[in-house]
Amino acid sequence: MTTITPTDIDRAQFGREWEDWHRGHETRRADTLGFFAITGLHWLGSEPITLPGAPGTWSLGADGVVVELAEGETLTLDGATITGTHAFGEIPERGSVTPTFTDDDVAGAVEIAIRGGHTILRPRRADHPFLAEYSGTPTYVPNPRWRVTARFRPFDAPRPTEVGAAVDGLTHVYDAPGVLEFSWRGEEFTLTAFDGKAPGALLVLFTDATSGLTTYAANRSVGIDAPDADGWTTIDFNRAVNLPCAYTDFATCPLPPEGNRLPVGIEAGEKTPLTRVRSIDALVAPGGAA
Repeated sequence: MTTITPTDIDRAQFGREWEDWHRGHETRRADTLGFFAITGLHWLGSEPITLPGAPGTWSLGADGVVVELAEGETLTLDGATITGTHAFGEIPERGSVTPTFTDDDVAGAVEIAIRGGHTILRPRRADHPFLAEYSGTPTYVPNPRWRVTARFRPFDAPRPTEVGAAVDGLTHVYDAPGVLEFSWRGEEFTLTAFDGKAPGALLVLFTDATSGLTTYAANRSVGIDAPDADGWTTIDFNRAVNLPCAYTDFATCPLPPEGNRLPVGIEAGEKTPLTRVRSIDALVAPGGAA
């Protein structure tokens, strides 16, 4: 295994491609009803609750999440208008549905999600101040030296891997298809990989020696293209990004699995955000225990 630092790489083109990628990532992250529009994190239990800035009274019953909408209140889901009493049915672990609404011409939504076996509600509003305040995430200057060749070693069968979460009292379980092995300056490293967004693609959650100094302390992630027929791929740490928990207490992001805490400083990718949303309510663990 060797580090990729091509002598014939066009550094100007490399920089432009990285800039285009990161600009697109920032645009998606700051979407009008994206994660930066979330105004709260609410754990749904047996007692009905209302959500500040969102319609309805919400409860959890035999039919899953149920919303009771008052006269004049509506939600929209998959193009259909919801009124009165509506049950959303079973939602799988790490799944979600997000009905939308309009309040005084302001777009909004309520994310209903299952995380670690718990049901959460996260209202979103396009007028959330954080959206207006967000000015971008600082990064290291992209450098081809942080692209490394890696060998994917698949497990005989995916291994259920439990990891912690950004919220106390919550855990996540992901199926790990295998590990990625790479070398850096003569040292050998192994990272547990999870499935990525595209078929065959991989995702790595990690921390390193920069974590808590120049980069976010809890985690970063990097997407990796599907390995070739021989198991080879490239980890481009220039494309390491923050998870939502770096920006808000309203996130339940997974922490890196054991072994994915690199002892070297990965001086590439996104740094610690300059702005962050905090909430006392979001620091209450599932079940109401602080």
